[in-house]
Amino acid sequence: MTSQVTPPSVSWAQRNARIFLTFNVECEKPDINIEPKSITFKGICEPEKKMHEVLIPLYAEVDPKKSMWVNKGRLIEVLLAKEKVDEPYWPSLTSDKKKHHWLKVDFNRWQDEDESGDDLDNMNDMFSDKDMNIQFGGDNEKDDSSSGEEEDLPDIE
Repeated sequence: MTSQVTPPSVSWAQRNARIFLTFNVECEKPDINIEPKSITFKGICEPEKKMHEVLIPLYAEVDPKKSMWVNKGRLIEVLLAKEKVDEPYWPSLTSDKKKHHWLKVDFNRWQDEDESGDDLDNMNDMFSDKDMNIQFGGDNEKDDSSSGEEEDLPDIE
């Protein structure tokens, strides 16, 4: 094991009532401490047996009792419950106004503040398969603005 401690790669996204954090490291026994104004992560991570540690000062307060985390083997997911859900989205995760090289936005989970719904499952139901086909030109129904050139083409044999 090396003596150098490095921060893990962290990605984040948010909703009105919660913050999603992902520690992108494989750590069998992580030590995660959620406080109202910060979250700490510490652990020896595989396969290098390297110590990762970070203290994240949060932009606003969270409720540690309503927050939770789960170790999924290759990553650790954290759900932080915002203390004040009626306030606007946080402009950043951290309160220190610094650009951290280990912190990035999780665009797969991100949802804009003005979008309705609060669950990830609702995002999958936003468009049916038919709606997606129409949007991307996959539907065979005619559009009133088509020029009719497709009708003049002979069948491919």
